[in-house]
Amino acid sequence: MSPPHLLIIKTGSSLQAAHQSYGDFDQWFMRHVHHLGVVSTVIEVHQGEALPAVSVACATWDAALITGSAAMVSHRHGWSETSAQWLAAAHAQGLPMLGVCYGHQLLAHALGGEVGPNPDGRRMGSYAVDIIAEDDPLLGPLAPRQWFQASHVERVLTPPAQARIIATVDGDPFHALHFGGRCWGLQFHPEFDEAIMRCYIDARQEVLRGEGVFPEALRSALRATPAGPLVLQRFIELACSQRAMPLAEAVES
Repeated sequence: MSPPHLLIIKTGSSLQAAHQSYGDFDQWFMRHVHHLGVVSTVIEVHQGEALPAVSVACATWDAALITGSAAMVSHRHGWSETSAQWLAAAHAQGLPMLGVCYGHQLLAHALGGEVGPNPDGRRMGSYAVDIIAEDDPLLGPLAPRQWFQASHVERVLTPPAQARIIATVDGDPFHALHFGGRCWGLQFHPEFDEAIMRCYIDARQEVLRGEGVFPEALRSALRATPAGPLVLQRFIELACSQRAMPLAEAVES
């Protein structure tokens, strides 16, 4: 059987300090799934690189992963809106997809949801996530609660009508969503580890203080998040359990 082929839709790059020490988003994701034989292709949509026709993508890749970004979905950048249209079409064709942070928000926006600034402000650090859908194929095996790293300013305010809420966290009732078929969105960062999160807090410490948040408290509350890699590995397994099929068939299976 051929190795899993993953399309990484890159919507931004890691902070400079993190990039120098640990690499970029796509490398962090691949670090956790390389042992599964995954072969990846990276398309940097935030740099103007074009996505292929959806039909070509479905025939070429087993799944797509949409990364995080320092951009804001609510700003409606041209490249972001074009990517959102592509994601909606790919979802309709049954391409397995996993959106992370910005990718989670972009999928929600693409499918009819609302995204905007988090009413509770910036979130950064280690968070206990309540997994409320024990039967969900992706997160259900990790129920009822796991720790993950998070770093974001915006969040999903209103999910798409067809989305199912599968995980929540204090201040975000839509922290993880199942959009149907083999398509999920995660506000948390399964690719981050404690060291990367610490680097982010250090790099943002002046911004945090300006917002009334004490970076020292965030650093002291950091903890290991071994469930993150498990989520990524599980997604690859689910994505490759069947070849791409129309959404209606994927939902029924």
